[in-house]
Amino acid sequence: MNKPLLKTLLGAGCVALAVIGTASAGGLERGGYNIDLLFDPARFASEASVTYVMPQRELDDVVDINPLNGIGSNGIGGGATNGVADTEDYAIPRIGFKASVGDSVDCMVDYSQPWGAHSNPGANWMGANSNIETKVNSDNIAGTCSYKMQAGRGQFRVLGGVFYQQVDGFKERLVAPVPTLTGTDAFGNGIGRLELEGEGVGWRIGAAYEIPEIAFRASLVYNSEVDLGDITGTVDLTEVPAFILPPLDPRRAIFGVVTDVVGEQSMPDSVEFKIQSGIAPGWLAFGSIKWVDWSTFQEISFCAVGTPGPCTTDNQVTSLELLYRDGWTVSGGVGHKFNDQWSGAASIAWDRGTSTTVGIQSDTWTFSAGAAYTPTQNVEFRLGGALGVLTSGESEDEEVTYEYGNDLVAAISASAKIKW
Repeated sequence: MNKPLLKTLLGAGCVALAVIGTASAGGLERGGYNIDLLFDPARFASEASVTYVMPQRELDDVVDINPLNGIGSNGIGGGATNGVADTEDYAIPRIGFKASVGDSVDCMVDYSQPWGAHSNPGANWMGANSNIETKVNSDNIAGTCSYKMQAGRGQFRVLGGVFYQQVDGFKERLVAPVPTLTGTDAFGNGIGRLELEGEGVGWRIGAAYEIPEIAFRASLVYNSEVDLGDITGTVDLTEVPAFILPPLDPRRAIFGVVTDVVGEQSMPDSVEFKIQSGIAPGWLAFGSIKWVDWSTFQEISFCAVGTPGPCTTDNQVTSLELLYRDGWTVSGGVGHKFNDQWSGAASIAWDRGTSTTVGIQSDTWTFSAGAAYTPTQNVEFRLGGALGVLTSGESEDEEVTYEYGNDLVAAISASAKIKW
């Protein structure tokens, strides 16, 4: 294998190791979008990876500000106020295949899970009327192609693609302290559940410039929003009997039953710039900056199916209050090739928290490192780890206020690549 190609492979391996440094980004981001495999110089290449993330966010000084909706699993007066474990561990899988068509065209197909969330403080805390458990899942199948041409010392590449996404999730919270009001749990536990799902199609466009002999590559990629159309689902209030409300209260129509609901929301668009370059024999520097339009996620209303007119706060059955701001992620690092089989990388990443007045997503600092082992020119294995700090903050919604300190997040990642 020639020397320029070795440098190019070094660059691709080190940048991929740094991906785990942004695994705990803001908004609903999990794996995000990644098209690095498209730039692999091999004619055919396949890659599979998984990243396991372990956030440890705890909530303290919890104060209920709407006792009419109940507190904790035992109704008014119960529930923990400190040391409430909010986050759950999660895995981020990815698999892709890339093929070259002639000398100028490269195409890639991949499966990923770009979005997700899992908050699970449980029922026995002072903010159960705000959240008991919330979970969001996603599946993304994408196809991306590029065309490259000689331009001066290097190659200029234009690229584009489409992707199909499915998003689903649920949220449970304490709607009313039924056992306290009735003196028994025979009529229900007072917990309501919102379930949702939607799907849509997005597209991407971008450009890159590469100088293989010095492992230089700069790329700029725009990923469009994904319009999920009508997000359909149900609001299950079978555990909240209607008779706890006054006879003329309009909410009696949805209490004690399952109601079909619909809402509207698009997954955000994003722009990412990446750059890498050899800086000395066997050494590489890399960095990236990414913007994600999370500010489009404010209060998402859901109305009963068949409700006339637009769905607003005046006629909604329920809503999700997120109040995000735009997300920014900046990362940088260095990589080193020790010999023909081993290389390594280390990086640091900063992610601006997307939470404003509600939520737990403050700024995150992440430090990551990893190694790549290439036993033959056709096989590569990578293993990496990351440790980060979730910075402190406070939150307040219509139901509860709380604070959170500086917490830790850890991650491990493994991948394998085969090329021929």
